[in-house]
Amino acid sequence: MNNIIDDKVRNVIDIIKNMDLKNKLRLGVCMSSSTYTNLKYNKAHIHSIFDKRLKEIDNEYLTSYVNMRKYPILLFIMAKIMEMNSTEQNQIAMYLYNNI
Repeated sequence: MNNIIDDKVRNVIDIIKNMDLKNKLRLGVCMSSSTYTNLKYNKAHIHSIFDKRLKEIDNEYLTSYVNMRKYPILLFIMAKIMEMNSTEQNQIAMYLYNNI
């Protein structure tokens, strides 16, 4: 059973590894603002860090509402994350936080 859990997390992390910095930050903002993620960490603090960093490097995010439908990979990853339990979600969040 642990191998299945590890595989789900590993598959999502492999996708995240291949993303550029802007998309990683967008994913962090989505994860930290979603009511469907059960993170142990301070979601508001994590959101503010990702939000601030994304505003520094992405003019589109800074000036307008971002339509997440333009980023299907983020929607796919968020769907995968919502299917996971709290422990798996926290593993993804910590990888993302440490990677950025």
